[in-house]
Amino acid sequence: MYLNSPVTQFESLSLTKEPNPEEPEIEKAPVEVAFKSPSLPPSVGEGAIYLNHRGNSLAQQKSEELQKTLLAHRHDRQLVILQDFPDPDALSCAWAYQLIAQQYDIKCEIIYAGALSHQENIALVRLTNLPIHRWTPQTLKTKDLSCYQGFVLIDNQGTTSQLLSSVQQAGIPLVVLIDHHSIQGDLQSEFEDIRPYVRATATIFTQYLQTGLLALDTSINQHVKCATALMHGLRSDTNRLMQAQEEDFMAAAYLSRFYDAQLLNAILQANRSKRVMDVIERSLKNRIVQNNFSIAGVGYLRYEDRDAIPQAADFLVTEENVHTAVVYGIVHDEDEELEIVIGSLRTSKLTLDPDEFIKEAFGQDSAGRFFGGGRTSAGGFEIPMGFLSGSNENSAYAKMKWEVFDTQIKQKLLRLVNPRDNPIQSE
Repeated sequence: MYLNSPVTQFESLSLTKEPNPEEPEIEKAPVEVAFKSPSLPPSVGEGAIYLNHRGNSLAQQKSEELQKTLLAHRHDRQLVILQDFPDPDALSCAWAYQLIAQQYDIKCEIIYAGALSHQENIALVRLTNLPIHRWTPQTLKTKDLSCYQGFVLIDNQGTTSQLLSSVQQAGIPLVVLIDHHSIQGDLQSEFEDIRPYVRATATIFTQYLQTGLLALDTSINQHVKCATALMHGLRSDTNRLMQAQEEDFMAAAYLSRFYDAQLLNAILQANRSKRVMDVIERSLKNRIVQNNFSIAGVGYLRYEDRDAIPQAADFLVTEENVHTAVVYGIVHDEDEELEIVIGSLRTSKLTLDPDEFIKEAFGQDSAGRFFGGGRTSAGGFEIPMGFLSGSNENSAYAKMKWEVFDTQIKQKLLRLVNPRDNPIQSE
């Protein structure tokens, strides 16, 4: 059985952007999974035997529950809703779900409302032909939603999608919810698999594959590309596997049988755009450093440049004597007349919980939903600007508005960073 094979076979996993031309290519053995038909119980699959031997009964149980849910929704049409700015983990898992659902004659459309701006995300979609579609709130109004029998949330819980409220108002039920973030709200789903202790949603989906929900085949190009996308998602959410746990490594080992190392390397070598470099430069210029926290507001950004914010945070956290970086800006979409404050947090401090830090700093909206959250070493927040959104034709007004939001965000962050120097006087 592969997963108990010598560790040398695991060495085919590429952890760097530079391939080793001297490393011999490892022959990928064909997959032999007993779980051939969606109507068969997944427990007979090769991956399921491994999981049971490891005592991972939860993964097995969830796979069986998901299978029953899919069987109950044969021939349905579903919407797979991702966060407005989907990352590799979300993109790859949505694709894996679509391939699994196809076996039950379930047609899925993967949609998001924001933008793909990170160069690696753009490369991932283009090089793999990942089937994803952008539906803005305006686009949604032109769609006939009555043809969908359910919707799916993957790697998010609806708090980071503009599409959720419209889909719910259309009366479409939530059928599947799969995520590795902390619980964000009270959503009722027919099937739910939320595991905050798992480093990547890609690990959860790889376990589904191991139990036989989909038998990957290296002769099928789509399977190879999806496995490559899952490897990228797993690698991305575990900081190049440096923060991976045992189950993440085992998931990577399983995927190493199917993924295309050259394709992954091409995705990772995508170049930063000039706009991203400009935002990084702005963050360096505007940052303040207190108590080993680096905080930087970068002003206004185009909607399509949103992913420059986490890249700037990735850069600032590498500065000497800095363990945590927070970068934020006002992201605006002129076409949709939408503005939102978006921020990213990166930390190397083991005792700092990004999820708790962001939730304590920014709190909840009127519906009780948090403005942000996080996972190990990373987090993010999105704050709608409401009535103050738009109307930036007057440069003096736009500058004044930015200064107000910049000051308010800094106050909320510094209240936690420097509690004794808190500029906000609480009664």
